[in-house]
Amino acid sequence: MNLFGHGIGLSSDFFIQGAPSITAKSAGIGPTDIMVASIPIWLTMSVVTIAVAFFMFLQDLKLDPQIGVVDLAVSETESKVKITTFSYVMAVVTPLAFVLDVFFMITLNIVGGDATALVGGTAILIMTIILIGKGDLMDSLDEITDKFKEGFIFAIKIFAPVIVIGGFFFLGSGQIAARILGEGAPDILTDYGMYLAGIVPMAKFPVVIIQALIAVVTGLDGSGFSGLPLVGSLAQTFSVATGANISSLAALGQVVTIWVGGGTIIPWGVIPVAAICNVKPAELARKNLIPVLSGLVAAVIVTMFLV
Repeated sequence: MNLFGHGIGLSSDFFIQGAPSITAKSAGIGPTDIMVASIPIWLTMSVVTIAVAFFMFLQDLKLDPQIGVVDLAVSETESKVKITTFSYVMAVVTPLAFVLDVFFMITLNIVGGDATALVGGTAILIMTIILIGKGDLMDSLDEITDKFKEGFIFAIKIFAPVIVIGGFFFLGSGQIAARILGEGAPDILTDYGMYLAGIVPMAKFPVVIIQALIAVVTGLDGSGFSGLPLVGSLAQTFSVATGANISSLAALGQVVTIWVGGGTIIPWGVIPVAAICNVKPAELARKNLIPVLSGLVAAVIVTMFLV
């Protein structure tokens, strides 16, 4: 869930286009340029990471065959779910509804917050239909309210630790630090990135490596998106200085920043998935470290041939 969602899905963002829009704006190019340039980098990163993770899982399975076994037996005292025709209908309608969302996003150019609202609204509508379809209308309306309350409570349980853990790292991240410490607060992560950019030799291959390193540094705050303006602007600077392909440099920065900061190898970034799957965030980040680093190296190598 973590590698596919926070890594592959979030770093591409082909449909909602939030990440490409931010990167493209700071790089001075169009979002489409970023998305097209990111395809080989994103594919390389994704395929290598998942392949290494799968190989490591097989190795763990050999050492402990019971590692993936979960007792799914239902006791006789527990009530069984009643399967009806309505259940089959909703099992088909639900995925079709989200496929339809994707179709509307593409054909009507729905991006950013509007796309998020479309997906969220679809989920709420499907939940409402399912609960009303269960039986009594008045009981269903009460249950809809209860589900909303459960959702908010669950969200608080998941994200509350982020406030405590991530707060220390947000202190070093630009605008957030200013909100906490006041005007003039040091932007430590950006300063590190600019320092690295200032000492790199102005040649294509070193520039690709330094762009990836800066993307990693800016992703340390665990948000992923906060580093996109910096990697976009640096791609523009490096491109002018070396003649490297600005779209490929910006795409590399976007992919690396989100894979790191969007939540795959930073413990405070994987908390939502860890909470849902009932695993320790530090353990999840540790498991992801080698596959993600392998993917980063492969992505950097491919980018060197593209710039």
